[in-house]
Amino acid sequence: MQAGSDRPLTDDEIAVINAFQGGFPIVADPYGTAAAALRDHGVQIDADTLAATIRELTQDGVLSRFGALINAEAIGGAATLVAMHAPLERFDSITDAVNSHDAVAHNYEREHPHLNMWFVVSVAEPDEVGPVLDAIAAETGQTPYNLPKQREFRVEAKFPLAGPLAEAEIDLSDVGGPAPSPVSGPLTAADRGLLIEVQDGFPLGRRPYAAIADALDTDPAWVRERLRALLAAGMLRRVGVIPNHYRLGYSHNGMTVWDVPDAAVEQVGAAVAELPFVTHCYERPRHAGVWPYNFFAMTHGRSADESAARIDEVATVMREHFDVDARGWDTLFSTQILKKTGIRIADRLESAAA
Repeated sequence: MQAGSDRPLTDDEIAVINAFQGGFPIVADPYGTAAAALRDHGVQIDADTLAATIRELTQDGVLSRFGALINAEAIGGAATLVAMHAPLERFDSITDAVNSHDAVAHNYEREHPHLNMWFVVSVAEPDEVGPVLDAIAAETGQTPYNLPKQREFRVEAKFPLAGPLAEAEIDLSDVGGPAPSPVSGPLTAADRGLLIEVQDGFPLGRRPYAAIADALDTDPAWVRERLRALLAAGMLRRVGVIPNHYRLGYSHNGMTVWDVPDAAVEQVGAAVAELPFVTHCYERPRHAGVWPYNFFAMTHGRSADESAARIDEVATVMREHFDVDARGWDTLFSTQILKKTGIRIADRLESAAA
């Protein structure tokens, strides 16, 4: 298995990536616990080697980071997907204008005859979306089409590799005992500080939770308890390794869009969400005369053939619920990453302040 165009990954590296894309233990010695679990699954690795492996994979860019994946929506604020036409003769200047907004977190060029620019706007308060889109419209002379998420059926961006533990994801989330009571109500200043500290990943050492505690001048046991409570509340989606899917060879990023009868959306969403290779699955609004699709399912493949086969599987599931070809659908492949920055967690947390 190639790490992008670089060296092949070792079997132990593949095992770590497959095992811990979630469910990494939140205990005082997480690497000792995780290494023991790997040995139980036939992977002979000790805690120091496991820590060194995760450090090297992160430093090499095979992992985007190691740590907690924050559910930005759950902690407050708002994020929305926006589609826009960018004429080719002005594409670069429009890109610059859109990307100049701090609220724009991600921006992709996608294959579509009209709506070829797709970006995410993330703001601290829902009523801030409109002014951002108005400013972009004024600056570019183009109409941004707001496509906010109406229902979420799946967000599970995991990328297994062929090799050791390909079918054996290890979940050690509950090793420390029963989960504490989930966080409820406004976040405290201490919880907000913790989320800001971990948003870009955990420290790469044998005692990550102790290192986080040192940075916050607090107790490691408190850090572990609060991370587990935030996980139980859904404010953290998971804790583990977060792969750079491009470096793992998942280069064919297809956003499939479907005109699903409104009455069938709930059933279709549940069925499509069961497909393991669908990483995101949402209902979003149509725009009459411009955008007829109300259902989005994101797939990733390591080749054009694999991507096509996975899209065919989505279509097969769709056809069990409605006449797909009579309604219409499309796949928009990404052709350029125009901007990719993290969601502004600090701003979002202001809306969750106590």
